[in-house]
Parts: sequence; structure tokens; C-alpha cells
Amino acid sequence: MKKILSLSLVLLFAFSSFAQHSLRLSIQSREEKTALAGATVTIAALRETTLADSLGIARFAGLAEGTYRINVTHTGFAAQNISVRVPHDSILITVLLEEAEEHTEEVVVTATRISRTIGNMPTRVEVISGEELQEKGNMKPGDIRMLLNESTGIQTQQTSATSFNAGIRIQGLDGRYTQILRDGYPLYSGFSGSLSILQVAPLDLRQVEVIKGAASTLYGGGAIAGLVNLVSKTPGANRETSFLANGTSAGGLDLSGFYRERYGKTGLSLYAAHNRNRPFDPAGIGLTAIPQFDRSTINPRLFLYGKNTTADVGISYITEDRTGGSIAYIRNGGSGFYEKNNTNRLTSQFGIVHTLTAHSTLQLKNSYSRFARTLRIPTYTFDALQQSSFSELTWNRKNEKADWILGATVLTDDLAENGQTTDPRRDYHINTYGLFVQNAWSVSDKFVLESGLRGDYVNEYGFALLPRVSAMVRISPNLTTRIGGGFGYKTPTIFTEEAERRQFQNILPVNGLVNERSAGGNWDINYRTRMGDLDVSLNHLFFYTRLNHPLILAAATGNKLQFQNATGHLATRGMETNLRVVYGDFKLFVGYTYTDARTHFTNSEEWLPLTARHRLNNVLMYEIENKLKLGVEAYHFSRQRLNDGTFGQPYWLAGIMAERLWKKFSLFVNFENITDTRQTKFGPLYTGTIDNPQFKDIYAPVDGFVVNGGVKLRL
Repeated sequence: MKKILSLSLVLLFAFSSFAQHSLRLSIQSREEKTALAGATVTIAALRETTLADSLGIARFAGLAEGTYRINVTHTGFAAQNISVRVPHDSILITVLLEEAEEHTEEVVVTATRISRTIGNMPTRVEVISGEELQEKGNMKPGDIRMLLNESTGIQTQQTSATSFNAGIRIQGLDGRYTQILRDGYPLYSGFSGSLSILQVAPLDLRQVEVIKGAASTLYGGGAIAGLVNLVSKTPGANRETSFLANGTSAGGLDLSGFYRERYGKTGLSLYAAHNRNRPFDPAGIGLTAIPQFDRSTINPRLFLYGKNTTADVGISYITEDRTGGSIAYIRNGGSGFYEKNNTNRLTSQFGIVHTLTAHSTLQLKNSYSRFARTLRIPTYTFDALQQSSFSELTWNRKNEKADWILGATVLTDDLAENGQTTDPRRDYHINTYGLFVQNAWSVSDKFVLESGLRGDYVNEYGFALLPRVSAMVRISPNLTTRIGGGFGYKTPTIFTEEAERRQFQNILPVNGLVNERSAGGNWDINYRTRMGDLDVSLNHLFFYTRLNHPLILAAATGNKLQFQNATGHLATRGMETNLRVVYGDFKLFVGYTYTDARTHFTNSEEWLPLTARHRLNNVLMYEIENKLKLGVEAYHFSRQRLNDGTFGQPYWLAGIMAERLWKKFSLFVNFENITDTRQTKFGPLYTGTIDNPQFKDIYAPVDGFVVNGGVKLRL
């Protein structure tokens, strides 16, 4: 009996000695307590390395009892070594990293689906975040139009002279070729496209990620020119409560608030806003340059954190009444030209991430969007409901050398016109089924290769195969180059900039067409150096995109218009140069864009309308950290060809902004377009009578000089 008991004790001791344990670490920045996704965590003694997930959580499994030395690193932060006893009393160990003195490339990009720091990303991604995002938000707190328009290679194209509706043009291509995402969910497209950037405010955004060039392999159809991913703030260790109030000399008022906090295993964020404007006519022509509008927004999100599973669910509701046109009609009623947009947008988002192993995760995402819009002019009404959904299941594996992601998506897009009409209805029902695979491979410290392949099947339009490849070569610590390209496609609908300018009037349904197809690529060179107190960085990009079977509007019987696939192609090529110079408290940004966009239809070549060949961006900032910000900016646009074959005037825009900061609040003021540049100064905005105007193309601002200012509170 004694021998059996002794043997049992020996076996019990051996079992406990070799028991396997798990270890979870939460990697955060010390200052803001934000999760550091992509942080590298290494146990050198075991030669085991793992990367922190999107919530900053790093996991090890199968550890024997003992004390381990762990090294934690993240680009832009000082490395930290800690000793941890396993098993540990805490379920989750928090590791706080200090920002390094130089941290210009610490941003983690999510738009490429594989979360990596921007300095280790083969795909060229531009990120607007931190102070730059706040500064641009001060200039236009009610929407993100100006935030995007002041970036090189991006132009917001106004599609309505009186209602301010606008789309995004990247590298000269029409707005429908740019996909706008919210946290990776494609929520803004089709019928809502021209109003999307006017109904999204920047207060609850953490960063904005822009990929220029074909990105359909990443997110499916529609990303021929590129994509814009709006990344929301999520709950962190510290509570954030912020409010913004802004008023404008054009009769605008913006009120918004944002709250986020984590409570152990749950978290909450809440954004709410009210934006409105009186009708504004700086030219005194009796028509609105800025319409009368009234918009309300609310967006709550709930976050759940488990040991191996995290989830979030959110809902957003936006309602807006927008009326442009005759000032007399808006103020007094009666007769006169008007353009009314009444919209209601309801969206939902749900995401869940489950950790399978220390290196792999499974993620399910779903979103639903219901967009109802009634567009009225005196002689016509377009009333329709667009409903769309997005579902995606992905498997993601990360390790020190290579990242893999496999996924499947299902997208639905339905449009139903309301009301009675003698014209054929433009209803459609589009289902898209996709499979994709993507890999990012760190071949060496100096060479990273990213490749992907996607196959989409669209009912009525067939199958599209979309390969994509990008590479990054780090020639030296100061010199990096990236090159990449891919294919894209766009399923035809009636929602184009040209159709929007016509309020969709007299346009027949899409019938018998094929997908628009594209191929293109980018090559950029990035150089950075430090000369004493002078920090200089230079980025130069070459781009090219060829679009086959582009949609064009052609005359049909009975004074109607019909979309057709053009015979020929559209090509856009050019280059962008971005220079950034930092000296002490001064920052200088200079950007130049050259865009040569041409149509090659039926053996004729023409300059693509509403595309500036040359554009120059200049911004000078003076900043005393946490105390004062002063900025001066100037932008130049060369002449643009218009749809009637004439040319617009070249013009300059200039502005001044200032912000005084205290610990809990700040005051800001912005003088936008101080030169009062307006298209109405270059010539008439319309032909015909004011009660029945025929508007010309909008290629320059119509709102002129506007001052805005307000207060931001941080509690």
C-alpha cells in the first residue's frame, strides 16, 4: 500500500510539473491605453513568436510551469522586456509600451484585411489620423468632404449646383469606381453614393485609410479607382467623452458628441449629432450654393470581450431633409425651382472573432443597410428604396513570416422604385458570391510580398477573376519602394455622376450590358532623412488604370437616355508627389498631382471631363503641443474640360485655421476660401430662366468665403 501511495505521489508530481498552461497579454500604448494590434511578442527561450490580434491580445498555449522572459515590440514604440511566472494569477496581463521619439509609422492599417503597421505594408496605403484628422475635422466638422478633398490625388466632384451633392474621384475616375467602407463594411454605394460623404462626420473616427488603384480583390466590385475605409474609435482602458459645437458664417450649425468606455468584459461607444444649415446664396443670384438642410444621427455600438471570443454589434440611423434651389421658394413657398432630397438611412453591423489557436482566428461579419430617398424637382420625382447586405466569413492565420486569410462573401443589392410612373421602372436585384485568398510574406527584412486572388459570381453578369500582387523593397533604412497592381470590375447600375446631375430623369433601365473591367497598378518611392533638426520625407507615386467597357449615356427613342458599354476604353495615368518637412514646431506639406485621363471611344481620343490635369496642395502648420495650432493652406486647380466641350477656369483656394488648446477643451476657428473663389465669378451657373434653370457642370466652389468656429470639450 505504501509503495502504491508513493508511486501515485510521484506520478502526480510529474503530471503537475509538465502540465500545460496558457498565457494572454494585452498590449497597449501607455499614453492613450489603446490596443496595439500587430505587436510582436516573443519568448526567446522557446523560440515562439505571436502577433497581437485586432484587440491587442497576444496568446501562448501549451506552456510548462516556470518563469519566462518575454519581449514585446511594436513599430513606433520602445521595446519592453518582462518576466512572467506561469501559471499567472491574472487571466490577462497588461503590457504598456512607451512611444518612441520617432513614431511616424506606428499606424496599423486594416483596409488590406491583414493588419500590419504601415511601414511593413506592401500595398501603398495613405492614412489620415491623429492630429491631421483633428485639424481637418475642425475645418468641416459636419462631414468628411473637405477631409478627403484636401488629399493629393482625390477630388470631390459636386453633382448638384444647388444641393451640394458630391462624389469622390480618385486619380480622375468617376465616383462610382471608389468604394467607401466603414470598419471594413461596404455600407455606402449606389443610390446613396452622392450623399454618403455629406452624411459622415469625423468626430468618432480614429483614422481614414485610402488605397488608390485597383482594390476589388480585397472587397469585390466597385473598387476600381480605390477605396476609403473609415475606421471608428472603439472602447479603450480610459473613458472618452467629447463634445463639439461649430457654427458657420453660411448659417450652419454642427452639434455632436461621442462616448466610449470599457467595463471589464463589455464596452460601449455612442455617437450622436445634429447638423443644419440655412439656405446660403453668396453670389446673390437667387439660388442656393449651400442648401437648407436638417440632419440627425445616432450610432450606438456594444462590444463583448471573452477569453477567446470577442463580438460587437451596432446600429446607425441618419435622417435628413435637404432643399436646394430658389431662395424665394425655400423662404416663402410658391413657385420656383427646387431640388429636395429626403433621406432615411438605417444600417446595422455585427462582427464576431473567435481565436482558434495562438496564431489563427475565425471571423464572421454581417451588415445590413436600408436607404430610402425621395428626390424631387418641380417636374419630376424619383422615389426609391435601396436595401443591401454584406456577409463574410474569414479564417486568418498570422505568424512572424507570413499572414494568410481565406474568406467567402455574399452581397445583396436591391432597388425598388416607389410610386406610379409611365416610364419603365429601374428596379434591380443583384447577388454577388465571392471567394478570396490573400497572403503577406516577409521574405526577408528588406522584401515583403503580398498577393491575392478573388473570384466573384454576379447574377446576370457572370464570373470575374481578380488577381492582385504588391511588393515592398526596403533598399535602405531611409529608402523604400512599393509596386503593385490588380484587376477590378463594376456591375452596371443607373447610379453615376452624370445620371445624378440629371436627377435620374428620362433614364431607362440598365439592360443587356456587361461588367466594366479594369487593370492597373502603382509604383511609389518613399525617402526619409534627418538633417540636424530638419526631418524630411518624400513620396513619389506613378499610377495607371485602364477601364474597358465603361458606361456612357446615349440618346434613345422618345427623348430618353440609355446606358451603353462604350466601344473602346478609358485610361488614366499620372503621378503624385508628397513632400513633408518638419522643423521644430513647424510642419510643411506640399503635394502635386498630375492626372492625364482620356477616353478612347470609336477611334477618337478626348480629355475626360471634370478632371484637373494639375493640382497643387500646400499646407504650413505651426504647433505648440497641447497648446496652440496655426495653419495656412493654399490649393491650385488647373483648368478642366467640361461635358459640353468648353473649358473651365483655373483657380486658387486659400485658408487659415487656428486652435487654442487647454486640458479639457479647445477653441478653433477656420477661414475657408479667403480668396472667395466662386464659379459664379467665372460666368453664369445656368442657362434658361431661374424658374427652369439648365445647370452647367460644377468644377469650382460655389459657396465662396466661409468662416466657421467652435469649441471642443473633452471630459
